[in-house]
Amino acid sequence: MQKLPNSSLKRILPITLFGLSLLPLTANAESAEEKGLAIAIKADQLDTGWGDQTADLKMVLRNRHGQESSRKIRSRTLEVEGDGDKSLSIFDDPRDVKGTAFLSFTHAIKPDDQWLYLPALKRVKRISSNNKSGPFMGSEFAYEDITSQEVEKYTYKYLRDEDLDGRPTFVLERYPAYKHSGYTRLVTWLDKEMYQPLKVEFYDRKESLLKTLVSSDYKQYQGKFWRPGKMSMVNHQTKKSTDLFWSNYRFKTGLTDRDFDRNSLKRAR
Repeated sequence: MQKLPNSSLKRILPITLFGLSLLPLTANAESAEEKGLAIAIKADQLDTGWGDQTADLKMVLRNRHGQESSRKIRSRTLEVEGDGDKSLSIFDDPRDVKGTAFLSFTHAIKPDDQWLYLPALKRVKRISSNNKSGPFMGSEFAYEDITSQEVEKYTYKYLRDEDLDGRPTFVLERYPAYKHSGYTRLVTWLDKEMYQPLKVEFYDRKESLLKTLVSSDYKQYQGKFWRPGKMSMVNHQTKKSTDLFWSNYRFKTGLTDRDFDRNSLKRAR
């Protein structure tokens, strides 16, 4: 998730430039673009300060015929002040992917740093910045989907208020500001209470609807931070889908930068 100290907020949204205050959120927003950015920044502020996080997840891959396969993964994430998160995903099952580990350093505008450790080859493979739209481990999630969504990665436009499954949401359009994205725009339904996404539509470089992500079963942790229990990504063009089931969230476990260096890929167990 996103974390921006006051200095970064001033860099993104100078009050003298936009002429609006973040509080109240919408009262002084002068344009759809300014309102969209203000909403994105508030969502970021509300999800700042969790420090580090671990969780377990089950990945269920489903082909166009409905046939399923599953994987078990451990996730570790470190909040980084003034930059994007560091994350490490370790595959435990099935046997053909056991020991595979994925390390990601998210950045705002410059390309993310990402590496994949393949135990069969006993080597670390760097993911090219040109390949962020490629599928992550055969799933319908792209490499760019599984990094923290920094505010500066996008420009924004507020579209409307809308109820989604009985919950009030802001509907925002986001446009990737970084190179080599597989998307021209993302339409996001952001819950007004949690400031977390309930649905995201991904449009490809031909402006066609490519995928839809639905996040559900949210729970609040530490009295502040909302996390989903399920994320379902459907690819409308291939008819494939991937579900992520999250469990055992833990926060402030004592993770440090050393747990996210390149050597951590090989020693991940």
